[in-house]
Amino acid sequence: MKILKIPFIEGLENMSFGELGEALESHGVRQGIDCAPWSEFPYRPIVSFDAAASRTHLFVRFFVRGLGIKALYAEDNEPVWQDSCVELFTGDPDGNGYRNFEMNCIGTLLSSHQRARKVDVVRITPEEAATVIRHTSLPRETFTEKEGIHQWTAAMGVPFTLLGFGEGERPQTLRANLYKCGDATSIPHYVTWSPVDTPKPDFHRPEFFGTLIFE
Repeated sequence: MKILKIPFIEGLENMSFGELGEALESHGVRQGIDCAPWSEFPYRPIVSFDAAASRTHLFVRFFVRGLGIKALYAEDNEPVWQDSCVELFTGDPDGNGYRNFEMNCIGTLLSSHQRARKVDVVRITPEEAATVIRHTSLPRETFTEKEGIHQWTAAMGVPFTLLGFGEGERPQTLRANLYKCGDATSIPHYVTWSPVDTPKPDFHRPEFFGTLIFE
């Protein structure tokens, strides 16, 4: 299980993509998403992330470089895990469930709260989805898979209220994992930040989440 200290940066939620990038580059924390635990899916694109938190949001900026890129889904809560996708999963403060924030390379979001995989799943509403700040280096236009080597950047800023905390409440710690996948791409892959020990790819396993410690 990994442990990561999350720096505090004032006002991240009010920054442009460029300003956010400069702030995270200068004062955020960076780590790799480089565990490929399943031998059936050995491909491991180059993936890293920057993270920091403001008073109201947790921000993660993903960097991806690898073979192929795909973005078929444009509407929130469509199956973006089949596209070129990055993901943040967080455990509930009360320990009774978790939340997933899955975003493809053009910024389409799928998110839900659930007790376990396919158990008591509640999808995020359009109004809630609108509160998640999203930035990508690509236009918000769908496209079929492109071959070759591609690199792209995507950032999400998730309000703490969507992570299960009260208005004005800020966590001290948070259990979480971060992922990169592309289930329906020509080279399916599943890479993780905190290692997952399961026979087959399964991101919905809170027992393998790492811990984020907020400054």
